Amino acid sequence: MIFHSDRGAQYTSDAYHRTLSKHGARPSVGATGVCWDNAAAESFFGTLKNELVYREIYPTRRAARSAIAEYIEVFYNRQRLHSTLGYHTPEHVEHLYLTSQTSIPEAA
Repeated sequence: MIFHSDRGAQYTSDAYHRTLSKHGARPSVGATGVCWDNAAAESFFGTLKNELVYREIYPTRRAARSAIAEYIEVFYNRQRLHSTLGYHTPEHVEHLYLTSQTSIPEAA
């Protein structure tokens, strides 16, 4: 998995990179001063904030993390229709992609 972000201090810290590595993810950052490099990530986080974060008051960080994880895994990826995906869910588009792939026979 690749985690793309901007060049903010929190995304360039050693602790951040260790955490990504621990979870099998690889960091990716856009070019300095090129806002279009990070448009998809900015759009996602804007949606997350507007549809969830700003509508709730979380009593603890654990509660916030749990709500965000549920939003992403249960709603955003599996139920929410995305205009850029032809009004399909990311899960459905991934399924279509994976089932369209043909395996290449191994050489004898």
